[in-house]
Amino acid sequence: MGSHEPAQPALQDLENSFDIVQQQCDSCALLLELPESIYEIIRNPMRELQVSIPVKMDNGKIKVFKGFRVQYNDVLGPTKGGIRFHPDETIDTIRALAAWMTWKCSLLELPLGGAKGGVICNPRELSQGELERLSRGYVERIWNFIGPDRDIPAPDVYTNPQIMAWMMDEYSRLAGKNQFGVITGKPLYIGGSIGRNTATARGGIYVIVEAAKTSGMDLQKASLAVQGYGNAGFHLAYLAHDIFGCKIAAVTDQRGGIYNKNGLDPTAVFEHKQKTGSVIDYPAADNITNSELFCLDVDILCPSALENVITKNNAGLIKAKIIAELANGPTTPEADEILFDRNIQVLPDFLCNAGGVTVSYFEMVQNFNMLYWEEAEVFERLRKKMAYAYHSVLNASEKYHVNLRQAAYTVAVQRIADAMIMRGWV
Repeated sequence: MGSHEPAQPALQDLENSFDIVQQQCDSCALLLELPESIYEIIRNPMRELQVSIPVKMDNGKIKVFKGFRVQYNDVLGPTKGGIRFHPDETIDTIRALAAWMTWKCSLLELPLGGAKGGVICNPRELSQGELERLSRGYVERIWNFIGPDRDIPAPDVYTNPQIMAWMMDEYSRLAGKNQFGVITGKPLYIGGSIGRNTATARGGIYVIVEAAKTSGMDLQKASLAVQGYGNAGFHLAYLAHDIFGCKIAAVTDQRGGIYNKNGLDPTAVFEHKQKTGSVIDYPAADNITNSELFCLDVDILCPSALENVITKNNAGLIKAKIIAELANGPTTPEADEILFDRNIQVLPDFLCNAGGVTVSYFEMVQNFNMLYWEEAEVFERLRKKMAYAYHSVLNASEKYHVNLRQAAYTVAVQRIADAMIMRGWV
């Protein structure tokens, strides 16, 4: 249902995502020599909300679901971030994702802060009616804390435009007026933006193009592997193959993956997955595991699932020259160090996957103006944003002699720190 594939490792086997965020903040604060007053604010969420959501199930019984909303920092503007429906959701994961969204909006120079939401549930076990009641119930619990000028949710893991439509409608009902701008990622005919469905992948492709230029890589001769063949992973493979001529050597999902050294047809593979539930057993390809994908001899590796799949245990085995992080937090700090030492260019998540929130921002602008752009205009605006952000990060990397993730943090956090000083927060 959602736009991303589930991660392979169980959540309890992973490092705490928010601990990783704070480690990254610590490193950035030292590099920028931030005053303690600023540092203490940026390493902690501004506001957290935990709610209980009673839902009447189809069997007539009431089941109570737990939900979260974390608004991390709003110094640059209203907070913005997706809502996840996932059985293993945790408040620390939501905190981490809200922080990354904060840096992402700052890095792309969007007038927005960062937020994230989630509900602990397995949407695959819910009927359509139960899913709608849960979606509306979540909004009923948090609606006083969100709004077009306060906090704007969007789809994320296992949520989609239909769920956003229900949430927008519930908020409008409670507010007593139509409020299309309260939610982004909506269906086109109720205020959605052209290009939003592929925005995360397309933004990632624009960053890959710039990175390939700086490293002298010919994309027409490049091979690519995608871990997590959901909406974002598929569209990245499709765009890389059909527009730039990349060879798609391997893809995986939660059940496993496939490899063909001569290349795969990304559309045919996705159709196979739609029919069978997985990419495995695709004709004319060898089945591989997710672990094996990271060891393949490819030029570009694209982790497009959930957090912490590249660790100190497998970073030394990666052969790719570029890692494009479509997922949030797929690489641990220890792995980052290993990859940097090996001269592998890691395009960090909150740069590489910022196309989604950027086009969501475009959707907000179009909603406010009641004027909708053509597809070509959306894509060109996105391309300019992503290219500018990449080169800002590259310049910071060269200035501070750090990897691209640390450089992206310095650019994003410096802008937030400057805004806090200007507004008199410290």
